Amino acid sequence: MALTMLNELLIEDPSPPVLLYQVSKTAKLDTLNYQSCFMQGIFAHFPEILFIHRTYNPRGKVLYTFLVDGPRVQLEGPLARAVYFAIPAKEDAERLAQMFQVFKKFNPAWEKVCTILVDPYFLPLPTLAMEFPAAEVLPSAFHICKFLQGKFYQLSLEQPVERVLLTSLQSTMCSATAGNLRKLYTLLSNCIPPDQLPKLHSYWLLNDRIWLAHRWRSRAESSRYFQGLEVTTRVLSQFFGTTPSVELGVTSLLRYMQQNSGDKASFSLGLSSQSSRAPSDLSPQSPKAEQLVEACIQHSLHTICAGPAAQLCLGELAVVQKSVHLIGSGSEKVSIQILEDTHRVQPQPPASCSCYFNQAFHLPCRHILAMLSARRQVLQPDMLSPHWTAGCAASLDDILGSKWSESLDKHLAVTLLTEEVGQLLQHCSQEEFERRYSTLRELADSWIGPYEQVQL
Repeated sequence: MALTMLNELLIEDPSPPVLLYQVSKTAKLDTLNYQSCFMQGIFAHFPEILFIHRTYNPRGKVLYTFLVDGPRVQLEGPLARAVYFAIPAKEDAERLAQMFQVFKKFNPAWEKVCTILVDPYFLPLPTLAMEFPAAEVLPSAFHICKFLQGKFYQLSLEQPVERVLLTSLQSTMCSATAGNLRKLYTLLSNCIPPDQLPKLHSYWLLNDRIWLAHRWRSRAESSRYFQGLEVTTRVLSQFFGTTPSVELGVTSLLRYMQQNSGDKASFSLGLSSQSSRAPSDLSPQSPKAEQLVEACIQHSLHTICAGPAAQLCLGELAVVQKSVHLIGSGSEKVSIQILEDTHRVQPQPPASCSCYFNQAFHLPCRHILAMLSARRQVLQPDMLSPHWTAGCAASLDDILGSKWSESLDKHLAVTLLTEEVGQLLQHCSQEEFERRYSTLRELADSWIGPYEQVQL
């Protein structure tokens, strides 16, 4: 099965990539090294700074994704900066050395690598230093930010304290001056219980060498940088990190790369010939095409919706225009991610979404509008509830005052949390499942009491 799916990629790709893999005795994928011709060209143009991200699969395999980084890199879009994928047989020194050596063999520009950015818990540092002796290895600002965010949630702090810490962290990451980092360090020292503070490794904030590799970005550039990496890591997690089958996850990811990354990145790099596409063509990535699609959606909202409904939906569309990312689709539902919010969209009329806006107002939310934009479609009358059509709705103040429901807000929050917990339990090992189930069992008993069996 692994051989069949991976060989199909070679047939489908017009420019055969570097694809080296080994299959175990049970026909399971053991190791993999992949780089398309275009990815190879991107690395050759921007070899100075390499960003390495690891994605873990439920089966225990690890996907290493190499991305280019630095001031010269202006590529946008999920995985546009990815230049290499690798899955080692094991994360030991010998196997990782082999992985890096294969990368070096097919990329002569590796000798120009000056800095390698990794997550703070990247254990094979000696192997990395040995294979790239001239490069400086540093923890990345993105991984430190994600680490601290996770710790804030784990500590179960009071909501106002948690909110202050998250806001301060976001602000500091977008302007990582020595003064701002020192302020965040002091804030952590004052807000985090002393026995928990060492677990946050707050001394990273005072290591100026880490932040020099990130500080050159403006506040706006930093915001786009973190959002871009957030989307990239979530795409990797969706394709590889949540799929029990390593072969299926890798095949889906590489097919996604073939279909989505090449044209946009080549346009930014200027690598493709100018004559290959007429200036008037409206490709899916063309700014002119995007503006036309957005204008058509706005027109359909004004035409079909009542005035108050159009106002609400245009506010949602404004968010979509700045931060929408279409993650994936199935036969019946589409997964939409906007920054850190993921919701389920039912595209069949009447369109619905799991977010609060759609559930409370029964109007096309930013996630539905994102789906329309990605599919280059417009709003249709049958996608809207009858009481929202032009001429049927009351004033905007009456609508906002009558539709909000605290109980619905709580119900949606619980539903989303339940779905997320269920997904985590389904895709973990048996040992991890038992540990997590035991934790839920204790939590339920602490709320209601062990004398009453709680259905989980």
